[in-house]
Amino acid sequence: MTRPLPEYAVADLEYLNVLDCVRLTNDDAVALGLFAIQVIKEWDLNLAVEIALGSDVVFKAKLKDTNAENDSWLAGKAAAAVRFDEPSLLIKLRHLAAGAPFEDRTDVDHDRVKAHGGSIPLRVGGKVVGTLTMSGEPDALDHEAAAEALARFLDSRRHSF
Repeated sequence: MTRPLPEYAVADLEYLNVLDCVRLTNDDAVALGLFAIQVIKEWDLNLAVEIALGSDVVFKAKLKDTNAENDSWLAGKAAAAVRFDEPSLLIKLRHLAAGAPFEDRTDVDHDRVKAHGGSIPLRVGGKVVGTLTMSGEPDALDHEAAAEALARFLDSRRHSF
């Protein structure tokens, strides 16, 4: 079964800019990674997932046909999310809504910073402390899977306190 490709508008994604974790330790990052793998397997997706805290990759997994080629996409999407302090898909959509595709920016190294869906900043106390990033499917689906994994993780934390 092929998962339908989601469609998003800027307003659909802005809630992700206010999501906050109570804490985010290495163990929490691994737990988030396990939720990501659960989503990837349930939805039968071809995805790599990477969770970084600061510049430290704490969790990384490559499922199905993902491979080293996904690494630059994982890094580039995460770099965009950190630089612009919001999900990589939201960056892309804001630029498209303004009529100026992100790829047209001359102040960005497009080999290192990629405004394609799949990376969500992780915040503690409103400050970005890391990223959850997925790559391997069309970018809207990468984003949807990452957002679902983060929602499941945050929901599990609400019930554990």
